[in-house]
Amino acid sequence: MTAAAAPRRRGRPPRAGAAEGPGTRERILAAAREEFSERGYEKASVRGIAKAAGVDPALVHHYFGTKEQVFEASVAAAFAPALEAPAAVADGPVEGIGERLARFLFGVWENPATRTPLLAIVRSAVSNEAAAAVFRRLIAAQLLRRIAVQLDHPDAELRAELAAAQLVGIAMLRYVIKVEPLASADQEQIIRRVAPVVQHHLVGE
Repeated sequence: MTAAAAPRRRGRPPRAGAAEGPGTRERILAAAREEFSERGYEKASVRGIAKAAGVDPALVHHYFGTKEQVFEASVAAAFAPALEAPAAVADGPVEGIGERLARFLFGVWENPATRTPLLAIVRSAVSNEAAAAVFRRLIAAQLLRRIAVQLDHPDAELRAELAAAQLVGIAMLRYVIKVEPLASADQEQIIRRVAPVVQHHLVGE
């Protein structure tokens, strides 16, 4: 007699390819970053992410929900190193706040391990409004507001946004569009030139 099949767990979809396990969520996130990086937000699909991760598409929905929610989770994971910037801002005298922020964020971009997922995020955010909205929520809540609370100024949020705009604009030209000579310029040279501007945005008169 054939043994009866074990009852399926409530809320768990059937699995295909690689078995579900402790690393399934991380495997889906890694596949999502690759999919968004190679295809952009609009062309990426839950089915494509699932195929790359070796799971059933229903399992992607189970862990994350919609494509937008998958993107938000992958953004949060990829952007996590940059979210330590507020701590770098607070770690030292106010006179060096601009250099510390610039040095920290350029350090994140210069590291290939963190630059690749960041590129995927930025490329998706500039080409799709849904992706841009996710990016804005994360940046505003997790980065800019946390930097703003470190500043003793009534317009602290605007100051933090101006400083971020300066650094993000340079990152776009250097790492995404790769405009020369900026793309090949020495990192220290860029920091020397940019830090005083960021300093003024954050705490200048």
